[in-house]
Amino acid sequence: MNNIGNSSNALDLIGLQELKSKSKMDPGNKEALHKAAQHFESIFIGMMLKSMRQANAVFEEGNPMHSNTTKFFRDMYDSQLANDMSEQGSVGLADIIVNQLSGENDKYVNAGVLRNDNRFDELVGNISKSPTSLNQASTFSLPGDDQQIKDRLFAGAEKAYNAMSNEQNKPLEVNKQPSISFNSPEEFVDSIWDYAKQNASKIGLNPAVMIAQSALETGWGKHVLKDKDGNSSFNLFNVKAHRDWDGTKTAQSTLEFENGIAVKKVEPFRVYNNVNESFNDFVSFLKSNDRYEPALKQTSNPEQFLQGLQDAGYATDPNYANKILGILNSDNFQEMIGKFSELSDGE
Repeated sequence: MNNIGNSSNALDLIGLQELKSKSKMDPGNKEALHKAAQHFESIFIGMMLKSMRQANAVFEEGNPMHSNTTKFFRDMYDSQLANDMSEQGSVGLADIIVNQLSGENDKYVNAGVLRNDNRFDELVGNISKSPTSLNQASTFSLPGDDQQIKDRLFAGAEKAYNAMSNEQNKPLEVNKQPSISFNSPEEFVDSIWDYAKQNASKIGLNPAVMIAQSALETGWGKHVLKDKDGNSSFNLFNVKAHRDWDGTKTAQSTLEFENGIAVKKVEPFRVYNNVNESFNDFVSFLKSNDRYEPALKQTSNPEQFLQGLQDAGYATDPNYANKILGILNSDNFQEMIGKFSELSDGE
């Protein structure tokens, strides 16, 4: 039985120790060199697989099938997959390492090719100027005349060019407003009044109603949901990200009422770039859902409008409308919005 072959098991630490010992006792052992190179390649592949998993982590948020247990076994699977791929020579990195370290002159490639010695930079520079130059560059003769090495280098160059082109063709992102914080209810009202006024006018609603609703949803701005990076979601109305939402989302714990009993759930919520997007999307959300049509017909009456939202299922809290009205009609709130002359004009 070949003991060195045992190192192909990702969980076999004994095989790796035997490989290490054998390489020390017999430095010229090519089999040990090949296995060590494969082990290095498996680590490299494992890092790539980990990066790929992390790139898709956002799609796992809120999915009950993606628990810590499933992630644990998935990582074990990825480790073994990386080992199997290196054994099968899927990437070829192990072969390059063996060729460089074996000491065989006919397989040796000048190190200048591997670290490029500034020559490959010129080649990539030419590639970046024109997509068609890549085919022309493939006739370039590399030291050592190693066709296998040359093909891999140009394959890497093509990937680099494609990545660079994709980056240049990316649409410009909407400027994301810095994270917001509100130190008091007064500061909360002052900061968002203009956004509320602008968007409430689209449906004929008093902006104070919007502000009172967002105050209830976020605790006067102190509990605005965070995205996966810990930045503000700017979601002041806790609008959920259902299937019709193709923007950024974040999974958060929330209390939902089922038959009058509060139940803790994990739900996806929408993420915006700034406060104005939140107000604008809230209005669009109501106007695009037929179930809110009765409420939108009652915007001149805050009590009926809010009750209409509750009846349509905007929130499961049976006291949702009354809680907002409690804020809206409180003396403190009325005093805070009293400075805005628009209200005195009957808006």
